[in-house]
Amino acid sequence: MLGRAAAEINQFGSTDITAEELERYRIGEERGYQSFNWKDFIIKKNAPMQNINVSASGGSENINYYLSLTHLDQESVLGDEFTFMRDNIQSNVDANITDRLKVGVQINGRIEKKENPGIPGYDDYWLPRFAILRNRPFERPYANDNPEYLNDIGHNETNWGLHNFKTGGYYRDTWRVLQTNFTGEYDMPFIDGLKLKGMYSYYIADRFQNGHEYTYEAYTYNPDDDTYEVTGGSTNPFRERTAEKVFRKTYQGQLQYKKDFGDHAVDAVFIAERLENRFLRQYVHSVPSTNTLPLIYFSDMDQYDDSENEEARIGYIVKVSYNYKDKYYLDISGRRDASWKFAPNKRVGYFPSISGGWRITEETFFQNLMGNNSVLDNLKFRASYGELGDDNIDIGAFDYLTGYNYNQGVAILDGEAVIASRDKGQPITNLTWFKSRITDIGADFYLFNNKLSGSFDYFYRKRTGLRGRKYDILIPNELGYGLPDENVNSDAQYGIEGALSYSKKFGEVSLTVSGNASLSRSKFLESYKPRFDNSYQRYRASGEHRFNNIFWGLQAIGQFQSQEEIDNYPVDIDGQGNSTLLPGDIIYEDINGDGRIGWYDEKPIGYNSYNPMVNFGFSLNLAYKGFDFSADFSGASGYSWNQNWEQRWPYQNEGALNTIFLDRWHRADPLDINSEWIPGKYPAIRYNDGGHSNNRNSTFWLHNVTYLRARTLELGYALPESILDKINLKRARFYVNAYNLFSIDNLEEYGIDPEISDENGLQYPQNKFVNVGVNISI
Repeated sequence: MLGRAAAEINQFGSTDITAEELERYRIGEERGYQSFNWKDFIIKKNAPMQNINVSASGGSENINYYLSLTHLDQESVLGDEFTFMRDNIQSNVDANITDRLKVGVQINGRIEKKENPGIPGYDDYWLPRFAILRNRPFERPYANDNPEYLNDIGHNETNWGLHNFKTGGYYRDTWRVLQTNFTGEYDMPFIDGLKLKGMYSYYIADRFQNGHEYTYEAYTYNPDDDTYEVTGGSTNPFRERTAEKVFRKTYQGQLQYKKDFGDHAVDAVFIAERLENRFLRQYVHSVPSTNTLPLIYFSDMDQYDDSENEEARIGYIVKVSYNYKDKYYLDISGRRDASWKFAPNKRVGYFPSISGGWRITEETFFQNLMGNNSVLDNLKFRASYGELGDDNIDIGAFDYLTGYNYNQGVAILDGEAVIASRDKGQPITNLTWFKSRITDIGADFYLFNNKLSGSFDYFYRKRTGLRGRKYDILIPNELGYGLPDENVNSDAQYGIEGALSYSKKFGEVSLTVSGNASLSRSKFLESYKPRFDNSYQRYRASGEHRFNNIFWGLQAIGQFQSQEEIDNYPVDIDGQGNSTLLPGDIIYEDINGDGRIGWYDEKPIGYNSYNPMVNFGFSLNLAYKGFDFSADFSGASGYSWNQNWEQRWPYQNEGALNTIFLDRWHRADPLDINSEWIPGKYPAIRYNDGGHSNNRNSTFWLHNVTYLRARTLELGYALPESILDKINLKRARFYVNAYNLFSIDNLEEYGIDPEISDENGLQYPQNKFVNVGVNISI
């Protein structure tokens, strides 16, 4: 509350909060002045997880089998009512029917269930995180701390006392999935090396989602007569149910010819594949009259949706591979794909590719050049170029047809409700596959008797035919819709990547160390005849031949150190003659020199908060007798986190003050407007003043992120055979492992995980897991 008083004085010059009130808040013993820690109330320190797997394998000369059963139970850090459960089963059987005929069956299925309380009108996982800083310390979850009475805090959707099955409601989402693959392989008797293969896959998924958000009452406690008065709550219940089914069929036939002719090897393949998908969905919503009955009655229903969609694709692939003495390699392939999405004359796409390799270390001249004592064991150069098609172009089925969309609202005609239809608009007949043209040039090498190995690649992917719109064909506004999109845009992604690995044995100690890194950037290339009103608009709005993921903002060049400096500063920082500024406020660079800070002073200052440009990692594996240790680290750089909302804006939504703002510019006596200023990291705080000049996007708030995370650490011990023989086991290994145990990054001071996309820092955190287990083979 002292922070709020200071913020109001900074913003308005005075506050209604008295020194006596602040002292009562500091002591925190009286009703209404006690502090409550919402974060500790909402976030649990530990979230239990159980994972059990049982498997069996075996067979005979002609039949092999594998069976596996896995059960996973996981709780959220939000408590034991936020849960996830999954059961998996896997069964593989392969059989040799004759010397030439092989068949196989693979069956896998899973049941997964997500369950959590259901809260009206909001995301059930977002609200608890939002509540941590939305709820104020003097607000409490229960009236008079009595769990039987939910406290009316005025924004009850964030009251964690509501977020439970008893008071708030429930949300249950269950998937049941089964996939079966039937495979066959036949060696043709008359042509050596010719095989016929086939595969049929059938996938079915069933989803049942059930939700009920209750009505509830919120209370205010009256200490004078020890009564609880209903002053809030919800009288708008929410009941929903979703049933979905997904059917997928895959048919694949393959003819392969593979044969060696002395130093020459040939591998030719022809594949035909057909994919069929079908989606059914029914959704019903109602306004129930009670919290207790789980049934949905027709009289309570206010929404019913029923949909059915189908997809179909067919493709043909031809690939011919050739190598000579494992020295020269050549692959040529082509695809013909057709998709149901496009108009009949646009459905088919042709996509060729070619690749080649050269093991230069197999050349006599190179061996003579390197000599007999060369440390280079193998060096291979390779290059490839290929085209791939993508129909994920964000259009619906039959958008190439004219017609009407049904169920587009309700109109009252002659006193009767009539379901409305709407013209679909201009049919999309010009769109077809967009193409990715991918070039890769690389090398693989092995050194020191294959102890050290590595690879290096340069890649360039250009996508053409992306969706865009032409503008130079004029149509009347009275038509009601514009021109359809066409394949007119293009972009590119390119970069380099490399990997190194070293393995060696030192007596009874085995060591393997490996690492990898990549640098990748994306760039928008062309759109259809871009036009701009002036050079600045082109500079700011154009995407032509410009890197993506650019973040624009102001350049922060310091903070005001005194009121005198503010009064004499020649540049208008806040757009109000600097009348709202205080010592500690941010100074921005006046790039265009017009004496005021505005739109024209923004420039690229970082990256958007997704898709890091740089990724890297390394792993370590050690083994000594029965002990083994492994560690896997990964990291990234070349992306930014924009510190915003609760992380930038004190008392945002009139909520609590983020503790990072304790390190701020403030007066020695917060209640004395003439008191001396004490420097800090952040500007002087205001109360819920998001429009202040301090809150503009700038280098003060944008952080270029670099991190290294310990993905996996594991220590294990396998019992020796002498003990296994005595207890009739084939293998027994005990282990302890940890996932996401720690990270080294530059966001730790903000309490933010480096793999973050939410500007407010309220993203669901990375879970840290510590497991203790045993693997036993009988």
